[in-house]
Amino acid sequence: MSGIRHIVFDLGRVLLRWEPELPYLRLMPSAIEREHFLAEICNARWLLDTDLGTPWADAERELIARHPEHKAMIRAFREHWGEMVPGLVEGMPLILSQLIAAGYDLTALTNFAIDTFDEALERFSVLGAFRGITVSAHCGLAKPDEAIFERHAADFALEPKATLFFDDVWANVQAARRVGWQAEVFTDADTMRRDLARHGVRID
Repeated sequence: MSGIRHIVFDLGRVLLRWEPELPYLRLMPSAIEREHFLAEICNARWLLDTDLGTPWADAERELIARHPEHKAMIRAFREHWGEMVPGLVEGMPLILSQLIAAGYDLTALTNFAIDTFDEALERFSVLGAFRGITVSAHCGLAKPDEAIFERHAADFALEPKATLFFDDVWANVQAARRVGWQAEVFTDADTMRRDLARHGVRID
């Protein structure tokens, strides 16, 4: 019998689609320029500041100071953020509902800015299905810092060895394993079902 009782979801690219290139397909038609911009300027390293609680205006100001030639495109990132989250990952709402019906304890642990998380809460009612959500910007900690995993476990009384975590980023999965959780890389709903089954979690 499985010892897993707690299942923890990342949100972006696990439950919520996260496709920052979508508005830039229109705003920056050149594929070469667009790929460079999202890889080198408005990239994951920059977003980590907002995930840790830096207001968007401050994050924009600092980045514009370094890349003034991209001022308009940098500001467009927050202006068009809603387009970057066009919906839910296929198959995931069903898995979520099946896990709840099977009696598993579900929480979420996510790197998210304060205001965009509030926007996501308004748009996606499925987020209310979790017993609770740890948001990086609310606590000033972000994955893959092991401290945020420990904070989440403490806040929600999770037993590490009975906890299974899914994240699309390998470094985050590694961090979860280091604090004693079970953890798997998320790629798609079908693969998640197979991973759940390997851990003894049956929902079919």
